[in-house]
Amino acid sequence: MHLLLKRELGFPDFYGMNWDAFWDAITGLVRIPEHVRFLGWDQLTDGVPHGAAMLRRALDDYQATYRPEFVAEVS
Repeated sequence: MHLLLKRELGFPDFYGMNWDAFWDAITGLVRIPEHVRFLGWDQLTDGVPHGAAMLRRALDDYQATYRPEFVAEVS
């Protein structure tokens, strides 16, 4: 999952592939788009439920703390 996030969100090569590094990346290393759409969310929650929950929590926290206009759409 972290490889995909790194590639699609343009994280640097030194991205640490963990949730702390994800938070650091979205709050200071890169500017993620205002609207991000995750396709196949049901498959993600079925296959990697903890990872999906951590991703959702991080994105919700990011929106609440830094960018109220940010939208993370899941389908």
